[in-house]
Amino acid sequence: MVTLAVEHVGVKLGRRIVLHDVSASLSSGEIVGIVGPNGAGKSTLARAMLALIPASGRVLVDGQDAAHMRRADLARLIAYLPQGQSLHWPLSVERLVGLGRLPHLGPMSRIGDDDAAAIERAMERADVLALRDRVATELSGGERARVLLARALAVEAPALIADEPLASLDPGHQIDVMELLKSEVGDGRLVVAVLHDLTMAARYCDRLVLIAGGAIVADGTPETVLSPDNLRTVYGVEARIDLNGAWPTVTTLGRSAS
Repeated sequence: MVTLAVEHVGVKLGRRIVLHDVSASLSSGEIVGIVGPNGAGKSTLARAMLALIPASGRVLVDGQDAAHMRRADLARLIAYLPQGQSLHWPLSVERLVGLGRLPHLGPMSRIGDDDAAAIERAMERADVLALRDRVATELSGGERARVLLARALAVEAPALIADEPLASLDPGHQIDVMELLKSEVGDGRLVVAVLHDLTMAARYCDRLVLIAGGAIVADGTPETVLSPDNLRTVYGVEARIDLNGAWPTVTTLGRSAS
């Protein structure tokens, strides 16, 4: 179990204010989708939650200020899947996934039986067992995305922040990943996912945080956040929204007139 509190967080990159006075409280047992248009500040918020960039305000992880925590301690609590990560070293898939165990290892420590078991579980959950001996730099974009997800899962942290986990994945594996993230929540973890696909966000997220212009526009259930007015204001589109059936859908119809 873990709690994550964002208190009046602001981020300025150069002269541009990317986030302004963002506050939210997140807790275990929910999958929270961060949605919004390009350049809204979604990825910046994810990085600020992990104290990876300078920010005003505070991010509290189990009541501790993330900016003052040891990196290994924070990494054991919150696993991170960055977007669009490049691979430069010709490691095997199994060794790459094994890097997820680094927060649990001391200096000069070797992978132990518990670590090996965690690596195996992560590869199985991300459906990459068949790739274990492949060279990671030779994988397709979709294969690489699933392997990097496995690396994050290998941490076995009580929270996971995933920045665009569906990028480069075909529709079937998009569903697989969202089902996997949903199962993580069922096991009592907190999952925060930056998403562009509003239908996937509506189907799988318990809560959505809609960001535009570096500020939170709406925060609540998908039914509350994904309103025609919000999508018109934030995305500039007209949309057909059906969230009451067995398969919620958000279909964009075109640019709004205003």
